Parts: sequence; C-alpha cells; structure tokens
Amino acid sequence: MTAGEDIAIRRKRLRYRAWHRGTKEMDLILGPFADAHVEAYGTEELDRLEKLMNEEDPPLLTWVMRQEEPPAHVDREFLEMVIADHQARMGK
Repeated sequence: MTAGEDIAIRRKRLRYRAWHRGTKEMDLILGPFADAHVEAYGTEELDRLEKLMNEEDPPLLTWVMRQEEPPAHVDREFLEMVIADHQARMGK
C-alpha cells in the first residue's frame, strides 16, 4: 500500500465516521463537513478532524450550538471551521 492509498483509506474512514456518529444531529453537522472538505485535506487537517471527532457527541453538539464553551484541549480554530460550515448550510 502506498502513502496515497493510505490517505485515501483514511479519508474514506473519516467520512464514514462523520456520518455514523451515534446521534443524528452530529451526523448532519460532521457528515456534510467531511463530504465537503476531507478530499482536499492533507495529514495535518485530517489529524485535526480526527481529534475533534474523538470527542463525545453530547458535549461536541453543545459547542457547535454555542451553548457551552469547549475545554482548553479542543482545537477551537478547527471547531470554528465546522461551526461556520454548518451555519452556512443552514442559511445563518
């Protein structure tokens, strides 16, 4: 397997995970985001997405909906990209 195949498999895996979170709300936030961006992402961006997706759905949803501030360990810059993408899709 080449490095190109590795990253292609990783992108496919992350897109699948984004659409199969366990809660429909997060599926509808992360799934479209992954569909729109993952193919253009390199290793660094995929790492950032994967780290964010390792968070549990309930707190992640509260951060996306701006109901709570995320803890310090969360990549806020990347989270803001997810939030902006979701708001653009919702027409906000």
